[in-house]
Amino acid sequence: MSDESERGAADGPAGSDPDRTAVLAKQGSITFAGDVIKKTFGFLIVAVMTRLVSPGVYGLFVIAVSLVLFIQTVAGLGLPKAVDYFVPQHLGDGDEASARGVIYTASVIVLVASTLVAGVLVATRSQIAALFSEPALAFALLLLAVTLPLLAVYNVLLASFNAIKRLKYRVYMRDFVRPTVRLLATTGLLVAGFGLIGIVAGYVIGLFVAVCVGVGLLIRNAPELVRGPVTAVAPRPLVSYAAPLAVAGLIYVILGQIDYFIIGLLGTAEGVGIYRVGYMLAANLLIVFTAVSPVYKPLIAEVRRDDDRVRRQYRTATRWVAGLTLPLALTLSLGASAYLSLIFTAQYTAGSLAVVILAAGYLVNVTCGGPDGALLQGLGYSRLVFVNTSLLLSINAVGSALLVPRFGITGAAIGTATALVIAGVAAISEVYIVRGIHPLTASLGKLFLSAVPAGLAGTAVVVLLPPIAVAVVLPVVVAAVYGVGVVLSGALTDADVAFAAQFGPTVEGLVAAAADR
Repeated sequence: MSDESERGAADGPAGSDPDRTAVLAKQGSITFAGDVIKKTFGFLIVAVMTRLVSPGVYGLFVIAVSLVLFIQTVAGLGLPKAVDYFVPQHLGDGDEASARGVIYTASVIVLVASTLVAGVLVATRSQIAALFSEPALAFALLLLAVTLPLLAVYNVLLASFNAIKRLKYRVYMRDFVRPTVRLLATTGLLVAGFGLIGIVAGYVIGLFVAVCVGVGLLIRNAPELVRGPVTAVAPRPLVSYAAPLAVAGLIYVILGQIDYFIIGLLGTAEGVGIYRVGYMLAANLLIVFTAVSPVYKPLIAEVRRDDDRVRRQYRTATRWVAGLTLPLALTLSLGASAYLSLIFTAQYTAGSLAVVILAAGYLVNVTCGGPDGALLQGLGYSRLVFVNTSLLLSINAVGSALLVPRFGITGAAIGTATALVIAGVAAISEVYIVRGIHPLTASLGKLFLSAVPAGLAGTAVVVLLPPIAVAVVLPVVVAAVYGVGVVLSGALTDADVAFAAQFGPTVEGLVAAAADR
């Protein structure tokens, strides 16, 4: 769930401002474009690393970065979340001095805390490396310790751009500058033969330059946040607000990294590297969900007391997430081996089965039940979201710990996919129990039926063509056959046309034309 959508819903009833949905849709589209660009650069960076270093070296880097991200979440105390909560309130009241006070107070606290934690990391790096039975990990952690204070400033900058609703600067900093610089620096250092040092240094350089650019953008485009008198702000309200969110954020970070830790502890660094690549490929299925969520949550919040309208919007959003995710899931599952070998080299095809399993888990989690986290938050059931997240983490950790020793990275994939499915089913069940609402409709069933011929056509492509041709032809064939099936089955409804209008007249026109047929 994006920070923008959470803030939009928290500011007040969506219906009180007729421009709220339009603003969210526009800002959501900016974030979506940035996410696509970031993912593209991410694949390019990983493709370079996997070609120039062994899976074992890349796996070491993944473990080191995962540890740093975990530690940074604790060290940051969640205070960046307080920035984009309190700053808009002070600006709305015309109190720019207090808004600056929030930013300066949060920055000082997270910088001091992160620097102290970085010192602890440096002091204990050898013990951590021994725990993973990887001596080289100690050196990687030594180099990466500097990123802890950098990440603290980086997150405050991102939250500051959120606070003033100028997300294009967030996109410039996070999705353009950082990955571009990192790609260039990493490639140059690896070509020069620096190996693990090159990967780590490229990561640090990209982050450092992004922070410098972010500071420049904030000073130039939001001087009201950095220049002028500052009213001292007590840290206690900031910490009180941020602490629960820090715990929730920690759960999400652990959830994203737990498999790497378990594989590293119970398996090998090489396994971590291969699994990381497969996980990254499968996680692309989330791109549709994250695009819909910023628009979806405030729409639900607006009509949360009207069960009929909630039901219609819930089902419409579910159809959109399912309809757009299904062809992507088919393409990634059927072409996993081809994409892994062509993008990351043949060594990584060992993760093909893991990609298929993870894709199935993500598909069930984000499509069969629709964007349940957004729905529950929009209805006001934030505690259920926390419970579901905790459930997801617990099942994932236990399942992976039990299965990795026997099945390796495939066991980790099974554990994660199982957790995703159970958490998805739990969310659907909770919505039905508390409000008597479910997303299952005939039109949703037609979407899944339309995926059957698309899957058969895609299978034929994989069987008949060489990998390089599969990579190009498979998505075209799957999308074309699936699209024809959706139109012929009459899966699109008037509600889909209305929902498409939130994303602009072009999308609305295309959906309306397909629905009329």
